[in-house]
Amino acid sequence: MSTKQDPSLSPLGASPIDRPLRIGVHRLQSRLIVGTGKYDTLEIMRDSLLESGADVVTVAVRRERMYDRSGQNILDYIDPDRFLLLPNTAGCYNAQDAVRVARLGREILRVLGNPGADWVKLEVLGDSKTLLPDPMATVEACEQLVADGFQVLCYTSDDPITALRLKRAGATSVMPAGSPIGSGQGVLNPNNLRIILEYCKEDDPDYPVIVDAGVGTASDVSIAFELGADGVLLNSAIAHARDPVRMARAMRYAALAGREAYLAGRIPKRLYATASSPEEGVITTRPW
Repeated sequence: MSTKQDPSLSPLGASPIDRPLRIGVHRLQSRLIVGTGKYDTLEIMRDSLLESGADVVTVAVRRERMYDRSGQNILDYIDPDRFLLLPNTAGCYNAQDAVRVARLGREILRVLGNPGADWVKLEVLGDSKTLLPDPMATVEACEQLVADGFQVLCYTSDDPITALRLKRAGATSVMPAGSPIGSGQGVLNPNNLRIILEYCKEDDPDYPVIVDAGVGTASDVSIAFELGADGVLLNSAIAHARDPVRMARAMRYAALAGREAYLAGRIPKRLYATASSPEEGVITTRPW
């Protein structure tokens, strides 16, 4: 399937009038970040990544097999000139393991010469059933990685206090879950996301808050952006779709639509109807 971009859009599907997303030293045109796991084949993964319009892809250093059973290397299917790699610590359940995996990811990307070596998506999970983060271990690992020179993007729950604590610990970005990883439930608690955005942007309006996990379909992406999220990270919603490449394209357009709607500003919700046409000069009939 062709991955040629829509000519009406700027490169990678970003709005032609929107500012690039800045995360630490990185400037991103696309506000989608997509994962590389769970695809049926590396060819489908490659085509889906391209169709998503993303310019950042995240790779689980601990879980991802660099080589599959046939000897194919996943990195051979990710164009290093097209994508910035974001290593993540998925599968870690304590701060020590997360820090060790982050450092391993940095060394791998340094050898590859990929500029993503200076950052990491931090995940420290609390249990294997909910895959929700362990807040105390996440803060601990964040502090260690920041001290070690990493730009840390922190996966967290939708608790505003934990998100603010991670920002104060030096996180380059906080990434609250819309809902549990892989659940496809979308943004379950929009009010908490609004509070996180308010708290984290109070002294820095450009501080990036990225919704991570729980996306099921394109409308979930649009809702996250309409609420004010700066970015969305997703994987399962594309990889497990019946047609991953088509879903990746849907996510690209959903991100653009949601972001544009947020920038445009929605009308307020009202209990009663409001006429959309002017009332002046209305033709009236004289009662007889």
